[in-house]
Amino acid sequence: MTTSPSRRPANARRAELLDQLRDLFLAEGFAHFTLDDLVARLHCSKSTLYTLASSKEQLAVRVVAHYFKCATQRVEQRVAEVPDVREKVRVYLDAAAEALRPASREFIDDMAANLSTRATYEANAHAAADRIRGFIGEGVRQGVFREVHAGFVGELVGHAIVGIQRGEIGERTGLSDAAAFAELAHFLLGGLAAAPQNTEEEK
Repeated sequence: MTTSPSRRPANARRAELLDQLRDLFLAEGFAHFTLDDLVARLHCSKSTLYTLASSKEQLAVRVVAHYFKCATQRVEQRVAEVPDVREKVRVYLDAAAEALRPASREFIDDMAANLSTRATYEANAHAAADRIRGFIGEGVRQGVFREVHAGFVGELVGHAIVGIQRGEIGERTGLSDAAAFAELAHFLLGGLAAAPQNTEEEK
């Protein structure tokens, strides 16, 4: 079933608006905006916004979900290019830091303060923990990581990611979000590294 020509421009406009809203929210947050504010900033009609969501609350949820979907796609594209599981961990956390870099403190605070957007936000952190857990399990099976409880380490990483995203790590350490992710990768890879096996000569 093909999309009619008349629907293509409308779909393209909605996709464009989602990207514009994502960039606006990332830069300035979203809690203080009214629908009238958004209409003025985006030069669109209120009825056009209603094609995206039925209320400002639902619009925020959709835009936040759109942000995480786009970010996840970029992260996974980067990871897919890396064959080494140790490098996958580093690239995954580096890419996550890069995806988070445009997010202002206002956006992070608004996202955490809203129950609906916070659910999306926390689901993303749990998904990240699952990915790290999978990498750890793969590394253990390959013998490049030492035997650890992958679920436990994954949960620790998930909490660290949430702390970085919320700005808590930065406030307590003075690190930027990108630097915090780099430190997390360094700490994680150092702690997971398998001990080198002794050779016959060393014995």
